[in-house]
Amino acid sequence: MDGPLLVLDRREGVPLGVQLVDGIRRGILGGLLEPGDPVPSTRSLAAELGISRSSVVAAYEQLAGEGYLELRQGAPTRVARLVVEPEASAPSARPMTVGRSGDRTTSADAAHDDERPHHRIDLLPGSPSTARIDERAWRSAWRRAAAAPIPRVSPPRAGLAGLREEIADHLRQARGVACTRDDIVVTAGTSDALGLLGAALLELVRDDRPGGAPPVVAVEHPGYPSARRLLERRGLAIAPLPVDVDGLDLDALRRMHRPPQAVMVTPSHQYPLGGRLPVASRLELIDWARATGALIIEDDYDSEFRHLGAPLPALASLDRLGAASVGDERGAERTVLVGSFSKVLTPWLRLGYLVLPGDPALRAAVLRIRADEPCPVPGPAQEAMRAFLASGALRRHITATRRDYAHRRRMVQAALGELPGAPLSGLDGGLHAVVELADAEASASIVARLADEGVGVAPLADYSAVPGERPGGIVFGYAGVGDAQLGEGLARIRAALVDTLDPAGGEG
Repeated sequence: MDGPLLVLDRREGVPLGVQLVDGIRRGILGGLLEPGDPVPSTRSLAAELGISRSSVVAAYEQLAGEGYLELRQGAPTRVARLVVEPEASAPSARPMTVGRSGDRTTSADAAHDDERPHHRIDLLPGSPSTARIDERAWRSAWRRAAAAPIPRVSPPRAGLAGLREEIADHLRQARGVACTRDDIVVTAGTSDALGLLGAALLELVRDDRPGGAPPVVAVEHPGYPSARRLLERRGLAIAPLPVDVDGLDLDALRRMHRPPQAVMVTPSHQYPLGGRLPVASRLELIDWARATGALIIEDDYDSEFRHLGAPLPALASLDRLGAASVGDERGAERTVLVGSFSKVLTPWLRLGYLVLPGDPALRAAVLRIRADEPCPVPGPAQEAMRAFLASGALRRHITATRRDYAHRRRMVQAALGELPGAPLSGLDGGLHAVVELADAEASASIVARLADEGVGVAPLADYSAVPGERPGGIVFGYAGVGDAQLGEGLARIRAALVDTLDPAGGEG
């Protein structure tokens, strides 16, 4: 790679690493580098250009995250395949379809995921990138699991001890939650975890409620719709509470006629609006739970990806510290941490966990239910995840994807950050963003238009927890697609927003 493709100008004032990324990107998009072409090793290119090897490594990693290069351990770095498909139904003034296969998303995904609508550019929230997963460590973990002796018994009720040990270690390092394997219950993702908690609440509380009324769980509005539906199917009652810019409105919680038996919150990154509950409010919520005997269900769904501001301690961590400081040991703890690997790895894995508080009655109820409803995560999958965590591959993956997502977040801000009448929110952390709008009907029209153009986004109204209340806005993810697809998707979102907000003027 020499000639005009990679001329670095040291007098230009632009960092050499930025020039390198731009040069390779231009070469790929311009056809000078073709799919499958190997690029020079980081060492040789650094020597050729007279720059540090770390600058080349960083450039290759950024381009891999954007979808232009494919990094494979033990193999040369190559140009990724960019799929260009003319879209006959789109007006000729609109850009051509530019997608990529580097995130290992194939037609098989559409065939197997019948519930998720198929879009040419899938920006529906909930999809992480899998491009950075260390394939060597991943395959090695599954080989180790397959090579292990085949037991004659079911996995332990709470999950394999080795996996629970690794999860506890991960939480200590990533979230500062001081827990042990005895606090962990392995689940088949967040849905299984919430179903298990719902069954435990029914068992513990229903007999004490007037007339056998079901336990009440307070939830955020707007909030996570499938979690609400799951708890309702389990027989629990749902009480929606409003959120503000910081997350759950604690005054509304305190104003409830009767305290609920549990409250479900997303304090690190309120879903979907993105508020972050301040430490003072977290401590107030814990004090309220101890005074009322209610359970706090903390959904820590994407706390590993904080883009703005330092991470705040998990509610579970503050709860444990508070109980210890007043000499209550662990019996006074009221917070259950719900986590999964769906956002940091892939929802295809369907593996998560509960971190239980010290409450002995809750622990006993959860394990009793698990005895009748055994953990649905197969033993080999648990063993493979144990080996993957023990290898350190997850920590490396989070570090790499954090950089990729920060880059894509900047793309979102550049495309949509200053549209009058359409404030952008939810971007301080996580993998999605929200464009808030005044009109739910206009939002639905935008979602429909984008779907016709092959771009999948969700209406904010779908997250409403109050029948009849339909907040205006759209919700979209930016993590699971490459740079080229995201760029086109954002351009189409912007055009739809401008046409809706200013139908007479537009952007010319």
